[in-house]
Amino acid sequence: MVEYRIDRRSGIATYLQIVQQTKQALRLGLLQPGDRLPTAREVVAATAINPNTVLKAYRELEREGLVEPRPGLGTFVRRSLARPGAAADSPLRAELADWTDRARAAGLDREDVTALVASVLEERFGETATLSESGHEEDGENR
Repeated sequence: MVEYRIDRRSGIATYLQIVQQTKQALRLGLLQPGDRLPTAREVVAATAINPNTVLKAYRELEREGLVEPRPGLGTFVRRSLARPGAAADSPLRAELADWTDRARAAGLDREDVTALVASVLEERFGETATLSESGHEEDGENR
């Protein structure tokens, strides 16, 4: 089950942090179709946020077709975003972890790495890509 980490200083709306973290878990294969998301009560107990914020995030995920509520049972993953090369245990992730270790050893801090990765993403994908402080790619869409 996914555990949400809320960064109140990030400037990113709390419900969007939940949406982004859920999507990241879906992309990495950490959440699979049929998995139950934490209940609003569980998220509130772990993060001290308003239950309406959790419900807003889950409604957004439902609107995108990623989850479905089952009355009396909870909210369940409907479809995955995982691709084989992006799995949490993929060789690409291991290479990226090694690269990150080398960047830290070279004296780069989190913000330096974030800026470097964002510039390469923009160059390679031809889109303006920004990374939030939590390290998640954002596409600039209004959600």
